[in-house]
Amino acid sequence: MKARLETEMFLSARCVTAVAAVLFSLASVCPAQSYHVADHWKLGGQGGWDYLLSDDGAHRLYVTHNARVEVVDTTTGKAVGAITGLKSTHGVALNPDGKTGYISDGAGNAIVVFDRADFSLRATVAAGTNPDGILFEPTTKTVWAFNGRSKDISVMDTASNAIVATIPVPGKPEFPQADGAGAVFVNIEDKNEIVKLDAASRKAVATWPLTGCDSPSGMAIDTKKHRLFSVCDGGKMIVVDYTTGKLLGLAAIGDSPDAAGFDPKRRLAFSSNGGDGTLTIVEADKPGFPALQTVKTAKGARTMTLDAFTGRVYLVTAEFGPAPAPTADVPHPRPTVVPGSFEIIVVEP
Repeated sequence: MKARLETEMFLSARCVTAVAAVLFSLASVCPAQSYHVADHWKLGGQGGWDYLLSDDGAHRLYVTHNARVEVVDTTTGKAVGAITGLKSTHGVALNPDGKTGYISDGAGNAIVVFDRADFSLRATVAAGTNPDGILFEPTTKTVWAFNGRSKDISVMDTASNAIVATIPVPGKPEFPQADGAGAVFVNIEDKNEIVKLDAASRKAVATWPLTGCDSPSGMAIDTKKHRLFSVCDGGKMIVVDYTTGKLLGLAAIGDSPDAAGFDPKRRLAFSSNGGDGTLTIVEADKPGFPALQTVKTAKGARTMTLDAFTGRVYLVTAEFGPAPAPTADVPHPRPTVVPGSFEIIVVEP
């Protein structure tokens, strides 16, 4: 009986060891995170789109869509309202007061102030020509609109809704980020540079070349390790130390990116690539910034936002029809958007 028990114990121990070995082997080859397309939320409507923004705590998504901003409940995937009366929307910024939001209205050359409770318009403030990227700067409680055609920045005081400064930049500003400690950064698309600005003095304090990066557009920020992630044409994401301007590396991404994101909890950077319809997920803390995963999304899904609470990534796209005939003013026209096909793609870990 004793010998039998010893034999059974020996076999059980061997089984446990074997199972442990299999689990260890699987853990060594499987990624720590695995992302997939979890849902498609149909919004419909007409026309093009640009940036979107997640209000994580309120479970809302603000999506710029032609002349309006769609507001979506991220717990249900349903639209709960829209901000209308605009001309051509590009970006959205939110005031930490939880009550107020701001929209860059490109064709209206304006910053539009709206009420987050009922989506009504509070003010329309004249900015530069074709404001595109927009952010709220917390140390000065100002909103910064980055004007693509006039190549400058309109700084608006949120207490008075008045423009208090216009800051020239050396080229076409694209997406900005703020570090929360008084510095603002913006990609200069046609110069392949990043400009660093001081929010208190409202002046540019540094310009850094982005060697190896062509036409930087979207930008994400890691405030813990003081890094910027800028996505570029040519399938590259460039990583910069924003305390020194030192280039830390180039990560391989997909084609024709326009937005970037950073997840501080999972230590991952993201690039939404409209050209090949992919989402590249980059391991931000590993040498060489390798890609963890490439998720197939849909062609045209070039902009994105991240919900840092859930880890979800939201992208937008639509179905496309034929492109109109080229003209002298528009030699490379975009394909037409099929009415009613506009949707949000939900990617989650």
